[in-house]
Amino acid sequence: MTDDQVIAARDKANRKASSRVGRIVTGLPDRRARIEETTINLPGRRLMLRTYRPKSTDRRLPLIVSFHGGGFISGTAAQNDWLNSHLAARCPAVVVSVEYRLAPEHPLPRPVDDGYDTLLRLVDGAVGQGIDPTAIAVMGESAGGMIAALVALRARKDGPLLDAQVLNYPTTDWTETMTDYPSMVENADNPALPLSRLRAGRKLSLPSALDPRSVSPLKFDSLAGLPPTLVVIAALDPVADHGRRYVEQLREDGTEAHLSCYPRATHSFLSTPGLVPAARPARREILAFLRGQLYQALPG
Repeated sequence: MTDDQVIAARDKANRKASSRVGRIVTGLPDRRARIEETTINLPGRRLMLRTYRPKSTDRRLPLIVSFHGGGFISGTAAQNDWLNSHLAARCPAVVVSVEYRLAPEHPLPRPVDDGYDTLLRLVDGAVGQGIDPTAIAVMGESAGGMIAALVALRARKDGPLLDAQVLNYPTTDWTETMTDYPSMVENADNPALPLSRLRAGRKLSLPSALDPRSVSPLKFDSLAGLPPTLVVIAALDPVADHGRRYVEQLREDGTEAHLSCYPRATHSFLSTPGLVPAARPARREILAFLRGQLYQALPG
């Protein structure tokens, strides 16, 4: 596909995911949360943010910064309305989903820069946005899980302090060894994430001049000093072992890490609750983890 064809296919898929028919698959937002779209001006670019807040409170709340999936070439914040609105209403928290820039127009590491710079801006203006800056988490699915992990790795050095990260079926290896895992062989034919799509995402998003280790959390020399982590994976997912190996490495480096595998789930199942029943227990698990970590961090 040409770059123009990739962009056209992305726009079509995003319209479908946000349509009434698409909601049958992606799930309806929680009615106890309100959803707002705003823009944020960062150096050299303007991004869209999709913000979820509970309707029933006006006190300052924890912040969850969320990143959608799509292999860095597709996806939109609206595809996570079902999960994000529920977390906002039930945690409760302010959940901000970042419409980060996508390849092929904006290859790596620009999506990661968008995530980290947005996090800094949100924390800087936390009080005026009803956010408590002492309780912060990052969360992402698939490629968005990779962004969340990389944002957490950057934040451990330069701040802000994070209290939790949730990585849902993340890709953690974007190097040439990306497919060298047993789950890639076992689930190679799963239609939820064909290996051809995975390879296309890497080809389009990874510039030749960029060291792929710099955007592969699993390849970092040390994963020490990261916040408590929940990694959710699907047993039928080609990238399941990306999550498994990342948890193993986190634990080896002294970071508290929890792995949860859903046996009859496929890649992106938290974005398709209308098709995969496992999305509901997974959502409950994510909620319990984030509530425990974030409210433990709040003073008093």
